[in-house]
Amino acid sequence: MPIVEPPQEIVVKVSNLTKCYGEFQAVDGISFDVRKGEVFGFLGPNGAGKTTTARILTGVLKADSGSALVLGHPAGSLKAKQAMGVVPETANPYADLSAWDNMMLMAELYGVPGRAAKERAIELLRELGLLERRKTLAKGYSKGMRQRLVLGMALISDPQILFLDEPTSGLDVQSARLMRSHLRTFNAKGKTIFITTHDMEEANQLCNRIAIINRGKIAAIDAPEKLKIATRELHSVEVSFDHPVDATSVASIQGVNTIKESGDKFKLYTTDPGSLVSRLVHYAESNNLRIVTISTLAPSLEDAFVILVGDGEK
Repeated sequence: MPIVEPPQEIVVKVSNLTKCYGEFQAVDGISFDVRKGEVFGFLGPNGAGKTTTARILTGVLKADSGSALVLGHPAGSLKAKQAMGVVPETANPYADLSAWDNMMLMAELYGVPGRAAKERAIELLRELGLLERRKTLAKGYSKGMRQRLVLGMALISDPQILFLDEPTSGLDVQSARLMRSHLRTFNAKGKTIFITTHDMEEANQLCNRIAIINRGKIAAIDAPEKLKIATRELHSVEVSFDHPVDATSVASIQGVNTIKESGDKFKLYTTDPGSLVSRLVHYAESNNLRIVTISTLAPSLEDAFVILVGDGEK
């Protein structure tokens, strides 16, 4: 007999959720589930409804109709809030408190016993690279340090699910990598993460499944690799030459469907990357150019996103 895996526990259940601002319908009857232990990405263009949805789930806003449950409790209820940690896009520790006092305050708000609170705070601040600066007032922190502190504050209660809104937006590379590393560690403990982000590579690296919302409706929900399958014919070749080249000239090469410039490189979309590489070599030789770099690329999550929502601002 085939082995039947037990159904995965649902920690977030959204059913026919709707939210309007006057005549503008920000969220239009959406439904989706988030499974226990997964990193669930919520992507969409500006104004698509993703932040509104996240704010409903975390209790900041109330839906006009439909339902949203977090660990079986209505979103916005005390029990739902006690089970979650929240990291908003704008880091908001109390500026006139030290990192340590911010952590202790959050622990007290969540009812974490004193000894456990201190042990967790030391561990979290050490992991987040803030232990040596724990006595420094938060207003003296850089943006990256504040964001790491807010993550620590969200985790002090050892929540079952963590909500993050653009957690690495505007951060330096080191802070962003540290944030992602800590999120992976948190997830490895069996905890659930719900993340909204504009960073396609971040979503590709972190998320088990992704929901793409557009104009208030869910356009697709699936694993990142499965979403890419929808664009399997949209391969590309990335090339750079040793001298400046006119994009119109490159675009005229047979097999180039679309061309995009990125710094000193051209990204050429094609259905036959192998043949296009040969033509690019011939093009370079005919124009006394040397190819500096050339690579074939499979469709990306960004490609899938653009196809699903259009090539507008993301």
